[in-house]
Amino acid sequence: MNAPATTELPVVVIGAGPAGLAAAAHLIDQGIEPLVLEAGQTAGAAVRQWAHVRLFSTWREVVDPAAEKLLAPTGWTRPDPATYPSGGDWADLYLQPLADVLGNRVRYGERVTGVSRTGRDRIVDADRENQPFVVHVAHADGREERLFARAVIDASGTWTTPGPAGGSGLAALGEKAAADRITYRVPDLKDPAVRARYAGKRTAVIGSGASAFTALAYLADLAKSDDGAGTKGVWILRRGISGSTFGGGEADQLPARGALGLAAKAAVDEGHADAVTGFRTDAFERHADGRLVLVSEDGRRLDAVDEVIVLTGFRPDLSFLDELRLGLDERLQAPVELAPLIDPNQHSCGTVYPHGHRELSHPEPGVYLVGMKSYGRAPTFLAMTGYEQVRSVAAAIAGDLESADRVELTLPETGVCGGAGLFDAPDAAQTDDGGGCCAPAPQLVQLGAPAPVGAATEEASAGGCCGS
Repeated sequence: MNAPATTELPVVVIGAGPAGLAAAAHLIDQGIEPLVLEAGQTAGAAVRQWAHVRLFSTWREVVDPAAEKLLAPTGWTRPDPATYPSGGDWADLYLQPLADVLGNRVRYGERVTGVSRTGRDRIVDADRENQPFVVHVAHADGREERLFARAVIDASGTWTTPGPAGGSGLAALGEKAAADRITYRVPDLKDPAVRARYAGKRTAVIGSGASAFTALAYLADLAKSDDGAGTKGVWILRRGISGSTFGGGEADQLPARGALGLAAKAAVDEGHADAVTGFRTDAFERHADGRLVLVSEDGRRLDAVDEVIVLTGFRPDLSFLDELRLGLDERLQAPVELAPLIDPNQHSCGTVYPHGHRELSHPEPGVYLVGMKSYGRAPTFLAMTGYEQVRSVAAAIAGDLESADRVELTLPETGVCGGAGLFDAPDAAQTDDGGGCCAPAPQLVQLGAPAPVGAATEEASAGGCCGS
């Protein structure tokens, strides 16, 4: 089948989430037709899966300017810019209206299964850059389709590929077989069915980021409720306890983020959770009664638990991009020029330098990973940064390099990171991290006052390793 001339083709955008829909808006602003392919049945399908948690970025920071320009003629107005939307609010009040304005440029129930150059696998050099992209799509009804594109913007995020429980980055032995008792998301304990799953149960929480803080706080609240007697959390940390374990507390630049850490600490101090340190999960074994026994790499075994919540961060799904020539950092799986700017050992999302098409480019011209996916395994992401990414990329695709190279993003002084917090605390913050790899021998601890700030500083960075 002969592909049309490249200049006649749309730009395919993968994912109808915040970055993908913003990319479409910026492409239209540049006079380029986008085609947004969304695997889910609605805009913001992934966001809707954490509808019960609240962003700690305000409405002022989560609406893209080009998107707002498209929405304005419909009478749409931004909600109070000083308030904090929940994931459900963001999807219902902004993402879906934006997708509706884009109309048939957004197609639902269409999962991208492969991207390549027309007639060229990744090996072939001859006339490669002059060939349009070919995108293979699987429809919800099982049909397959081949589409052509002048460029591809992958804004599919990382939500569908959470990190496993295993301490080596691989699934622990028995983890897949234990799927009936494991979740990789912060549970919505306001949902009666979900609440019943954890009420009165012993639940392990694996992870050391604010997602884990949130889960521990939720379980503690459940334990204190009338229907939650006997609820107990077991917090599994791959490293030891230090002054940084619970974040900055009251000294945190982002008070909501500090509040999450304090809530997790309170859950332990009040006896609603125990903390197990230096525990790298190696295996899940079934107890005689069906519950799970966690086994560490050094052979330690914990008392059986009813449920496990694994919150060890996310990673990009690169499988459908395998025929493209991507330049990715070997550690973060982010574009090589971007990786040093977002290294979690050096940066939080508020200290990342604004960046655009040059940092997001690959050896394969015309393909860009944007949004959370561009960060690979780095744990935190700022919506405003994503909007600047797609503005620059759209300008570059249009050939306006002057605009593409211009920085048009001013971050708030304290920084605001994409994430979510406690449902009923609009100021609450959530970031995901995968934990570090320096830890003393496993031990069960009840926590008092945290260690002085500065103790064990090598553990302060999410995902940091100090050798073994």
